[in-house]
Amino acid sequence: MKKTAFFFLLISAFTFAQTSLLEQKINSILKNKKATVGVSVLGFENGFTYNKNANKKLPMQSVFKFHIAATVLNAIDQGKLSLDQKIKLDQSNLLENTWSPLRDQYAGKNAEVPLSEVIEYTVAKSDNNGCDILLRLLGGTRTVQKFIDSKGVQGFQIKYNEEDMHKDWNVQYENYSTTKSAVDILKKFYDGKILSKKSTDYLMKVLWSTSTGLNKMVEQLPKNTPVARKTGASGKNKTGLTGAENEIGIITLPNGKHYALAVFVSNSTETDAVNCRMISDISREVWEYFNK
Repeated sequence: MKKTAFFFLLISAFTFAQTSLLEQKINSILKNKKATVGVSVLGFENGFTYNKNANKKLPMQSVFKFHIAATVLNAIDQGKLSLDQKIKLDQSNLLENTWSPLRDQYAGKNAEVPLSEVIEYTVAKSDNNGCDILLRLLGGTRTVQKFIDSKGVQGFQIKYNEEDMHKDWNVQYENYSTTKSAVDILKKFYDGKILSKKSTDYLMKVLWSTSTGLNKMVEQLPKNTPVARKTGASGKNKTGLTGAENEIGIITLPNGKHYALAVFVSNSTETDAVNCRMISDISREVWEYFNK
């Protein structure tokens, strides 16, 4: 046997053993959990993949704000919108009874803010009113679906806005994605296949500044690890069911390489703390895998 072939077999055996170990650790995290959990990992430079329940269509919740923001930035790339254009904020678009730091900041002020500020509140702070303002600018969810479809991303559907989801618990299941689709769009985004370089760099900075879900993907990673991420959560319904506790992200390793991780926890009867801890623990194990 030639040395190159031998070393290739040795490396393949090592990689298989490491992947199996990751599988064991993730299975251990999920053991006896009353939830459906989808997990996808994609190494950007080495092409490593790990998938568990990765083709299940699970509700995205606010993860879809990444897709929406990308569609808005595409319209900016095309000259149809501008980051500097003013958006009027008033009672008609700052709805009560929804998560909205934007409303908390500007309620009763009839303010005008740049579109960039609405994007940043929507993505980094997961603002629901900001999300629906962006969708109205685009002409609705069909524009988002059509644009992301055009980039070859499969396994997702976006039909309803935040206001619709607040009116009917079951609507969230119509805004779905697979975790495989989630890491796919993150890789395409990182590679500059979704937006211009200027818009890619801008959205990456916004994703890096995300302040929601600190007890999920980033909780157990080394402090100041660059993670460009988007969270999503449904809360619980009257029966104690969590529709979605999610996060997607692009993680930068100490060696400068990257991987995408998507974890969707769906239809869970566990506590919020347990749901978030599953994401946190899986994120830790994937980080350790890439740093071995």
